[in-house]
Amino acid sequence: MGRMPLPDRYELILGAPHVDEYRALRADAGLSPKSHAQSAAAIAGTWFFCHVRDRATSTLVAMGRVIGDGGWYFHIADIATHPDHQGAGLGRTVLDTLTAHIHATAPPDAYITLIADPPGRRLYEKAGFIDTDPSRGMRLATP
Repeated sequence: MGRMPLPDRYELILGAPHVDEYRALRADAGLSPKSHAQSAAAIAGTWFFCHVRDRATSTLVAMGRVIGDGGWYFHIADIATHPDHQGAGLGRTVLDTLTAHIHATAPPDAYITLIADPPGRRLYEKAGFIDTDPSRGMRLATP
């Protein structure tokens, strides 16, 4: 998997952004809103996080994280790129950084999953992700 070079105007940072920035980018990218407490817990429970900032403004423009047990199971979550910065390869850079970190630090045969919303399917397929047929992703319905 070849990593695209990040345009010079952006900086890749290994680590999590501030909670308020995380919440704002989720909203700007069309992801479901989360409370401050939910967001702080999500960041604290993350196995690995990376994000991208605009060098000129230090603004958070893309992010992604991995939830995992460190043994064999790793789930990629919160891949988001601000709409004003889409099309610059930032989502692919984040995804490649996350998967490279898993491959470099996890035991062999790591099981890497994600939930592919329609806007991200093409990105994930290009990166080598496939459907889990015959398995199917499910979630617990809220009471």
